Amino acid sequence: MTKETLTVCPYCGAGCLMVLTTENNYIKKVSPFMKGDKFLCPKAVKVADFVHNPKRLTKPLVRDNNTFKETTWDNALNIIASRLSEIKDKHGPDSIGFMGSGCFTNEEIYIYQKFVRTVIGTNNIDSCARICHIPSLKALMRSIGSATMSNTMDEIEDTKLIFIAGYNPEVCHPRLYFKKIKTAKNKGHKIIVMDPRMTSVAKIADIFLQIRPGTEIPVLNAMANVIIKENLIDERFINNRTEGYEELKTSVEKYTPEFAENISGVSAKLIIDAARLYATIGNVVTLWGMGMTQHICGVDNVSALINLLLLTGNIGRVNTGLSPVRGQNNVQGASFIGALPDIFPGYKYVTDPDAQEKFKKLWAVESLPTKEGLTSTEFLPNVLAEEGSGINKIRALYIAGENPALSQANLNLIRRALMEVDFLVVQDIFMTETAKFADVVLPACTFAEKAGTYIRLDRAVQLLNPAISPLGESLPDWKIIKMLGHKMGHANLFPYNTESDIWEEIRKAIPDMAGITYERLTDGNAIHMPCPDICHPGTPVKYTDKFPRPSGRALFVPVNYRPPAETPNEEYPFTLITGRDAYHYNTSTITRFVPYLKQRTDRAYLQIHPKDAARYEILDGDDVEVVSRRGKVVLRASVTEEVMPGVVFAPFHFCEDPINLVTNNALDPLSKTPEYKITAIKIRKIDSDIT
Repeated sequence: MTKETLTVCPYCGAGCLMVLTTENNYIKKVSPFMKGDKFLCPKAVKVADFVHNPKRLTKPLVRDNNTFKETTWDNALNIIASRLSEIKDKHGPDSIGFMGSGCFTNEEIYIYQKFVRTVIGTNNIDSCARICHIPSLKALMRSIGSATMSNTMDEIEDTKLIFIAGYNPEVCHPRLYFKKIKTAKNKGHKIIVMDPRMTSVAKIADIFLQIRPGTEIPVLNAMANVIIKENLIDERFINNRTEGYEELKTSVEKYTPEFAENISGVSAKLIIDAARLYATIGNVVTLWGMGMTQHICGVDNVSALINLLLLTGNIGRVNTGLSPVRGQNNVQGASFIGALPDIFPGYKYVTDPDAQEKFKKLWAVESLPTKEGLTSTEFLPNVLAEEGSGINKIRALYIAGENPALSQANLNLIRRALMEVDFLVVQDIFMTETAKFADVVLPACTFAEKAGTYIRLDRAVQLLNPAISPLGESLPDWKIIKMLGHKMGHANLFPYNTESDIWEEIRKAIPDMAGITYERLTDGNAIHMPCPDICHPGTPVKYTDKFPRPSGRALFVPVNYRPPAETPNEEYPFTLITGRDAYHYNTSTITRFVPYLKQRTDRAYLQIHPKDAARYEILDGDDVEVVSRRGKVVLRASVTEEVMPGVVFAPFHFCEDPINLVTNNALDPLSKTPEYKITAIKIRKIDSDIT
């Protein structure tokens, strides 16, 4: 019997709707939903290839020396419950670290963070948001009071100017690029791009600010300097809706366009032109990605962007706003629903006494951990802490839907930690690089086999519907956590029988979601939170009257340029930046199992400028060795003018010769996000004496 199921794409945060046509529990066809636009990217139309792949995990596995053997769910959960309890009792709850997934549904994130905080009693929970947009969260919380996109995706095509910083939309969010940004361009609207690479969107930009890597703040502060000096500010907005303007005005005085040119390499004239266009065109939407956040100054980079929005009043109105463009399908949900060490569901701080009381009452528990937990970029290395060093040594890790053995910076360090940790549980759909280190591996199911909700990158909540039954003995992630909670003696905390049961508790936990029901999300409907009650239509545009800070005003935050953690020198003369490839996704956990995608990009590559390639006698397609202070990899050379001389680029998706063997794990002090975007390296053509 043929069946059609409307659901949501499992890849990026654009939330494309798709129809899965199934027969005999098999996906026969993937089609775009007829309501709205009909766009699906190449990754989306091939989802059946990974859902039905024979290498899927379908039974629980336990380590048997250097191999794994199949076991029952009951036995696997007994082992996990026993070992976690033993480690907790002996070393304390903070000796265990948990990683959740940006691919989880909201319901799964919620039950996972609840398990960590109530059953284990720690705030050591983190997600992939740590290594992408936590700098945006930190900057937005201190300036705005909330950390979500202010406007909707649909508004982008009708804004007068799109300012794109450190973000390649064609690769990261194809629908956003082809259906919104290019439509805006075709309507005659303007685009400014700030990026070290000549990306596809940079090629169609009206102004391209090609910066040296890590020099975002000088350029943005210089734009602020011009806007203030030429009196192009929105004085009424500043007076009525902001605070801290005088401090910002003083701080950017030294950032003249000429000063910024010396640091960034962008001509003073281009900076002036960009500032004038930005301030006078009327409506501006600002999009930014990991090119802004993955620095030791990532939080400050985002603050500099926010300052420009506030100077010109480009927030709180239709066709304006700030847009941290989340990469993964539900990474917005991962942070908003509480898979972070300092955040309860709804962006409530774990250190806030009122939030503590609220969740103790909701969950009917006497106590909750009151101090912020460790981030994944802290607790993973802390596995290797020496006894008696004063560092919080981690004894056990529970990693669900994440692959830090490929995604974290300085992989030699991370892999040693995964090898040496006392006890490791991995919950996933494939035997990932991380799972290979595990003591117990639990088989989760894919998006096509479960229900729940995602939060789109623009705050729209969407409904996921199951099209097929779980393969083998795989289970939805929420069911696995529920079963483990029961095994550990806390059945009362996990009374849920369906995803809807969890959602109803989320509606009680988070006022912004109180009015969103599954019934309202049927037929492809999406509701933008906040939606405080059942009659509320949702909120497409936020901050129209006040900002969610104590004063009700947004805060200008002055920031200053800091050089990267490491810069090129005679031994390591190149700057490496990393990013995405159009045909793979994150650590390619699923895309590597799709033949079409693997054929399009079959191995990792290094983009290098023709001048540098000629100097090193490198031809397009040659193998080159890339060496940093932390490790080395061999990549295939791609000679292109998309990068500037002295700068090279590599994607981060590939399991063979992963680029994160060389990347820098220096952290932003506020967000604890690594500086993936700037690594000093040297290169050598394979079988060549040139170094």
